[in-house]
Amino acid sequence: MSRLKILRAAQYPRMPWKNGGGSTEEISRDAGHGLDGFGWRVSIADIAESGGFSTFNGYKRVITVLQGDGMNLTIDGKISRDLLPFDPLAFSGDATVDCTLLGATIRDFNLIYAPQRYQVRLQWLDGIVPSTLFTSAQTVLVFSACDDLQIRIAGYPAESLGIYDSLQIDDQQGLLKVNLAGRCCVIELNSKV
Repeated sequence: MSRLKILRAAQYPRMPWKNGGGSTEEISRDAGHGLDGFGWRVSIADIAESGGFSTFNGYKRVITVLQGDGMNLTIDGKISRDLLPFDPLAFSGDATVDCTLLGATIRDFNLIYAPQRYQVRLQWLDGIVPSTLFTSAQTVLVFSACDDLQIRIAGYPAESLGIYDSLQIDDQQGLLKVNLAGRCCVIELNSKV
């Protein structure tokens, strides 16, 4: 049977960056401890100054600016477009990455996953109009990027999430109907093993 849990932003554990240059609030992961052993991990980071990113060999990364003026990334020597709020960018965890802030401190949302172990779909919903989606993913994570995200999932009580809270459903089987009202990110994960 599916398991639903609410993850509150105030309770996210803070972890050091792999390169020691800052810290991350870890939202959720599938397994492992510290910075090892996970197949996927979702987190929030505050970036106070331009500099290098940690390397995650064998992983893919998707980063999205949540707050601030934005940044651009130099990925293996190639400069990305300017990343403004809610404009995700995917890149290899193997890459050498440096960030240049476009202004002051930013906050970003990060998904890191092992593509040989997981098939992943990430989408941002702007919240201008309520959205309905159907998913058969084994794990579904909904991340709130607004003060009051309303979620109705067939077979579960209605939920309300505050800014940066998350809802996670594990061991999901069959087709799930999800109604969302508010800006959010939906991540669908399916194990390949």
